[in-house]
Amino acid sequence: MKVLVTGGTGFTGKALVKRLIEDGHEVVSLDYQEGLKTDEIRSWGAKVIIGSVTDKEVVERSMDGVEIVHHLAAAFRELDVPNSYYEEVNVGGTKNVLAAAHAHGVKKFIYCSTCGVHGNVANPPAGEDAPIQPADYYQRTKYEAEPLVSAYCEKGMNTVILRPAAIYGPGDPERFFMIFKRVHKGVFPMFGSGKTFYHPLYIDNLIDALILAMEPGKGVGEAYLIADEEYVEIETLVRKTAAALGVEVKIPRFPVLPLVIAGHICETIYKPFHVTPPIFPRRVDWYRQNRAFKIDKAKRDLGYQPKVGLDEGLKRTGEWYRREGYLS
Repeated sequence: MKVLVTGGTGFTGKALVKRLIEDGHEVVSLDYQEGLKTDEIRSWGAKVIIGSVTDKEVVERSMDGVEIVHHLAAAFRELDVPNSYYEEVNVGGTKNVLAAAHAHGVKKFIYCSTCGVHGNVANPPAGEDAPIQPADYYQRTKYEAEPLVSAYCEKGMNTVILRPAAIYGPGDPERFFMIFKRVHKGVFPMFGSGKTFYHPLYIDNLIDALILAMEPGKGVGEAYLIADEEYVEIETLVRKTAAALGVEVKIPRFPVLPLVIAGHICETIYKPFHVTPPIFPRRVDWYRQNRAFKIDKAKRDLGYQPKVGLDEGLKRTGEWYRREGYLS
């Protein structure tokens, strides 16, 4: 089949493009910029189109002959842009991709949302019916696009919504890198109790879920939380990362409130200069907010079964960081 992957030069998009090509599909990758080693995607045989999902003409051109759409493109962790940018990309861009997909008779539209739409999980683990309480512009706009996807399902286009947990793995230069970098140096400051839950999602497991969602009849009109089998306390994650790297790590403890205040101050000071601050509220939330989810629905409906466990996933990721020179 011919498959369009928006956000196809990013971490998740690139991994998905690789799997699709290995499975024999013809792939079009659309993204607003060249990503890490984008030429690899071209060498695999994918057609790469550089352009934004906010550009209707580019989206229309990308959709020619496409049977399946994986919509991964999103504004994410971009602090040097106005808040309206998240709305333009995550909501407006999704509208454009949905409209073009419907007009071209696409067989299935798979929207990659985020577990963050549930915000802090008060009673972990949370299912898909947990309260919707996004905590920032990214999470809010990702959720605002979900009803748009559902509306096109009502119009007759098969759609599926996936809400991934914290994605990590080889090929990721930033999301988990902060954890690995600090652990590798031997000291990981812990603000707060270290007992809040975090739910990782190894990249290969997510790609398995995205591939499963392509199958005819599976998951139509539904939303699914996608995560690894295991969620852990953040201090446990730090210690498991140290074990994966084969290093000792000290975990000095500090109160979290001063960090919360500093995060808000830094964001306010840095924003007019369009510079990413060293500390900001979203990063501080890692120490404070529970992220723990049930994946029973995805197992039942999609046949999802995470194959790579946390210890193995961390080991593979650490090896990749070392091989690529990120840890030295």
